[in-house]
Amino acid sequence: MGIKSPIEIPGQPFQQLSEAKTLSPVEPPPGYGGEGWFATTLDAAVGLARKGSMWPLLYATSCCGIEFMATAAAHYDLGRFGMERFSNSPRQADLLMVMGTISKKLGPVLKQVYEQIAEPRWVLSVGACASSGGIFDTYSVLQGIDRVIPVDVYVPGCPPRPEQILDGILRVHYIAKHESLRHRDSKEYTSRLGHYGIE
Repeated sequence: MGIKSPIEIPGQPFQQLSEAKTLSPVEPPPGYGGEGWFATTLDAAVGLARKGSMWPLLYATSCCGIEFMATAAAHYDLGRFGMERFSNSPRQADLLMVMGTISKKLGPVLKQVYEQIAEPRWVLSVGACASSGGIFDTYSVLQGIDRVIPVDVYVPGCPPRPEQILDGILRVHYIAKHESLRHRDSKEYTSRLGHYGIE
């Protein structure tokens, strides 16, 4: 079985196919021209990509980590939100999820992990211990991770239920989707990091 050359369509001579007109791109409707993409903007497209492909780095030290395991399991299924790939390296993560009691000795380590995450990065504080020290109002426990790193979303509870953790993750997704591309270069953001001694 061979291939015929040139290809002929029954009822149409080959010469008509070679003289076909070239197609021109469709013009956008009025009001959608200029900067941006057709029917959207670059900020919206990048925000949608960031929201749908966020890689979390888990920093779990106690019982809130067990609740997160239930959140990642089949019943709640974090894969629905593009988060089934958990990063074990801060250099490949977007979202730092801190769960459990953080001691004062562990504070500098947590800050170093945060600094190793590339921009844009977000922080989710899960549970009472990470958010405020919880029931451990002692000399050795850090009374909230916002003493050493900036936090974007807090999830209350001791420990919080998986639904609460999912709600916190969705709030981080909302921030990532609607954040301007210029936000990370703004004076507000750099001064916020400067408050924690992070450049």
